[in-house]
This record gives sequence, structure tokens and C-alpha cells, in this order.
Amino acid sequence: METRKPELSDLNALLAVATAGGFREAARKGRQSASTLSEAIRRLETDLGVRLLNRSTRSVTPTEAGAQLLERLGPALREVDAAIDVVNTFRDRPSGTLRLNVPISVARLVLPAILPGFMAAYPDIRVEITAEDSFVDVLAQGCDAGMRYEERLEADMIAVPVGPRHQRMATAAAPAYLAAHGTPEHPRDLLDHACLRGRFRSGAMPDWEFEHDGEVIFVDPKGPLIVGPGGAMDLAVAAAVAGNGIVHLFEEWLAPHLHDGTLVPVLKPWWQMFSGPYLYYPGRRLVPATLRAFIDHIRASA
Repeated sequence: METRKPELSDLNALLAVATAGGFREAARKGRQSASTLSEAIRRLETDLGVRLLNRSTRSVTPTEAGAQLLERLGPALREVDAAIDVVNTFRDRPSGTLRLNVPISVARLVLPAILPGFMAAYPDIRVEITAEDSFVDVLAQGCDAGMRYEERLEADMIAVPVGPRHQRMATAAAPAYLAAHGTPEHPRDLLDHACLRGRFRSGAMPDWEFEHDGEVIFVDPKGPLIVGPGGAMDLAVAAAVAGNGIVHLFEEWLAPHLHDGTLVPVLKPWWQMFSGPYLYYPGRRLVPATLRAFIDHIRASA
């Protein structure tokens, strides 16, 4: 059977649908209709003479042929994008889309001090932010770069410091809670208190970590509330303010309540300091002009 050479746009459509896991999500991310993507995949499968995606009402998954094509297609299309982006460096102002994958805490606490100035300086760049706490392959997710903390960075990544260079985890409770239950004097005292916990999407519930005079202590306290990552942590903060227990979170996240007195510090000498986040991206590829502009802005703002 004679096959026709596929169009580049149809190959991009296949990558978009496979990465998003479905036509509707790919259409939303790509700002086009699901029917357009479906027609592109149908045309591509006709051109190549083989089915590339298995479709059901609940999921879209690559066939064996589709998986092998995608394995080589992703890097190839990224190289095409990088080659075309070279022209962008000759413009007075870079244009295009900058896609970043960041932790929810960074989206909430770090980017608000950076993004407005960047967007004002580069009005032709559209920024797309995906906020999640799991470590991801930024290229496989279709992102130009990610932000994570130092212990989560892989060795082959280029890392650029961004935002505050030091942050702390703070522990706090409402005055009414401490009046009723007493104030912990040592991290192990938390085992006898109601603690408001956070749990990652993976199901892991990290211990609370404390440090004082070189001594590091991990505590696994219990309590009446466990929340998922991200915005759900606001529920834990609200519960702490209401006097339901003790919360342990980024100091900046709790700062408004610490300032107005609705929460008071607990175990402050034990609050652990750690390095601020880093922007990271693979060192094995050309840096897109949009990302280069963002890196330059970060460095100029430091």
C-alpha cells in the first residue's frame, strides 16, 4: 500500500493528543477544536496506513506503532521548534509561548513577585503555568522549563536560582488552641497534639522536619485533618486559625496570619531553613528565545 508523506501539523497533533491523554484536553491546551485534532489524526493514520491511537469513550492510548513513532517524534519535533525559534533571536522583542511547570508553593509565593514585571517587559510572550508538586520530565510534558527545589533537581539539568534564596518552614497555632492544650516546647511534643497534615498526590505524607543547633528531628504527628497539595492547604490554615490544631507550612504562606496574630509561632527556634527554588531546563537542547528572555529577567531582578 502506497503511503503519503504526512504533514508536520498532523504529526504535531498526534504528539499533542498523546501527551494530553485525550482529544479534549489537547484541544484545550492547544486552543483548537477537538474535531480538528481528530481529523488530523485520521488523516495521519490514512497517510501512514496504520492505526496510531486506540480510542475509547474514557481514554486515548498509543498503539504499538503509535508508541514507537512517538518515541522518536517528540525529540524530532522539539528540534524543529528549536530551529525555527532561532529566528526569534533576531527580533527586537521575543514572541511566542513560554511554558513552565512549577510547584504550587512557587506559583503562590514566588511567581507573583516575578511574572508581572516579566509580562510588562515582554508583552509579545504568552506565559502558560502548570502548577503541581510531583517532579516531571519538562520536555515530555511539553514545557520549556520547570521550577523545583534543589533536592529534587536531576544532575543533567541546568539550574538558575529564582526568587528568595532562603525559605523556612513555620509551625503555628491559634492562641485559643495553645491556651487550651499548651504550647509544645520540643518537636516531639507534637506527638501529643492535634496536627493538621498535608499529603502529596502520590499518597506520601511527609514527616515534619525540624532543625536546631545541628540537630535534625523528623516527626510524624497525628491529627484531625489531612489535605491534598496546593490550594487545599488553605483549609489546613483555616482550621488552624479556627483553633483546630497546629499547622506546619511555608513561612510566607502563614505570614499574613502571623502578622495579624490569628496564628502565633510554635517551636520557632526549630524552624528549618532551606534553599529557595531553582528554574531548571535540559542542558542538551537549544534554549528557546522566550525562556532565554525569562532567564535574563530573573537574573536582572536578583
